[in-house]
Amino acid sequence: MAADTVATLLRASPLPALEARILLGHALGWRRTELITRADSPLDSAQVTAFRELESRRAAGEPVAQLIGSREFFGLDFEVTRDVLIPRPETELLVETAVQALEGRAMKPRVLDLGTGTGAIAVSIAWSRPDARVWAVDRSAEALAVAARNAVKLLEPKRPGGDVQFAQGDWYGALDPALAFDVIVSNPPYIASGDPHLSQGDLRFEPRGALTDEADGLSAIRAIVAGAPSRLLANGVLWMEHGYDQAEAVRATLAAQGFVDVRSEGDLAGIERISGGRWPG
Repeated sequence: MAADTVATLLRASPLPALEARILLGHALGWRRTELITRADSPLDSAQVTAFRELESRRAAGEPVAQLIGSREFFGLDFEVTRDVLIPRPETELLVETAVQALEGRAMKPRVLDLGTGTGAIAVSIAWSRPDARVWAVDRSAEALAVAARNAVKLLEPKRPGGDVQFAQGDWYGALDPALAFDVIVSNPPYIASGDPHLSQGDLRFEPRGALTDEADGLSAIRAIVAGAPSRLLANGVLWMEHGYDQAEAVRATLAAQGFVDVRSEGDLAGIERISGGRWPG
């Protein structure tokens, strides 16, 4: 019986072609180009078994990012575990907007990321603005451990803004009361508790506490907005990611709290994905 090859395994896989290639490359430890140049090379039984185990787990619904332990975000390769939300492309808009908000500000501006998870937002901002002093909060010790590893892996050890500072706790309560920031960002849990998406697709395997507030989907956002005025410097800004149908409610919450220049920004699909405003001080 002929040995399996990259070509035969990919042809026989029930997975979408891209997913099958990613998992096979991970199982073999090969780059994508090697899957092409060595497509007809015979594979040993251990290699085939490793791929088929990943293939089976993906077919059962496990996210690819968790199976390979990483996900690209903002051009950086972030470690992913089951303790953290998988970074998604639409969240890059939050990073881009935060970095734009830092333009023209004094050296070493202060940035706070609430509910950091993998650290994708905090680390991407720190990478984009090397002099920024960045704090990142999460109530999960396991998530903070992942975020800290990502910061060490992806950031220069002697960046002008220093190391990202990680703190465990609920929102602002994890921080020194004297700290105030130029920019606050958050991708909080905003899915309502009864939303059927929580029991579908990749969400089934991600930490529920990072997805839903177990309420109407807006309670975390309300808490972040309410606490922001005492944590923002004059003319500091707050930006948050939210659900596809929550922009109007989030803008109203910001305006009621006294924020000005309140607006929402759409993603590439035209969906209002993030909303924010400026605190006039």
